[in-house]
Amino acid sequence: MKLTKYTIKKIEIEAKSYFTDSSGCHDWSHVERVRKNAMHIGKAEKADLLIVEASALLHDIARNEEIKKKGNFCHALEGSKRSVKILKKYDIDLSIVEQVAHAIEAHRSRNLCQPQTIEAKVLQDADRLDAIGAIGIGRDFLFAGYAGSKNLYTGNEKRIVKLGKGHDYTYTKEDSAVLEYEIKLKHIYKKMQTKTGKKIGKERSDYMHDFFKRFWLEIEGKL
Repeated sequence: MKLTKYTIKKIEIEAKSYFTDSSGCHDWSHVERVRKNAMHIGKAEKADLLIVEASALLHDIARNEEIKKKGNFCHALEGSKRSVKILKKYDIDLSIVEQVAHAIEAHRSRNLCQPQTIEAKVLQDADRLDAIGAIGIGRDFLFAGYAGSKNLYTGNEKRIVKLGKGHDYTYTKEDSAVLEYEIKLKHIYKKMQTKTGKKIGKERSDYMHDFFKRFWLEIEGKL
């Protein structure tokens, strides 16, 4: 059976049940934004929108458990496996199930699994977009608070990056949202997979850059 709007609605209801006590950085509102991003990019890139939508709804269903277990397993890989079980309940064609599962497994940038289909590339871009721009700034500071950060900033963020610690740095309570930006978020737009994702990503990244530039100017009393 093909995906339909009816099965998408059923999938949405089931997916939402995985987010009852999730953190603000990866709650249901994140999924809703990723879906909107994905549908926008998917339409422009001529992807299969039903596969894109199903993938977006299910992409983080294992994220909450990963956080609780402190990253002892990969939420993308586990979410991919769970999505297969969910989709099979609706007798979805195996080829479609496999495409959705692949998109979910490949959406995490740190995975060895790279997106091979346009739908997988769309989902990865859509998820990355939610980490940058105005939304990204909000999520960055929310993440720092959730991680127990004691600092608005430390003044050592750029020094840490210059020392070459960005690739394997482990975030601690002594760090800040600014460090997360310097190490990770400022580089995200360069990794976009689709033409549409790259365009939106550049705009959002520029906005984020301007914010943190002003952030430091205000700290110095120059604005």
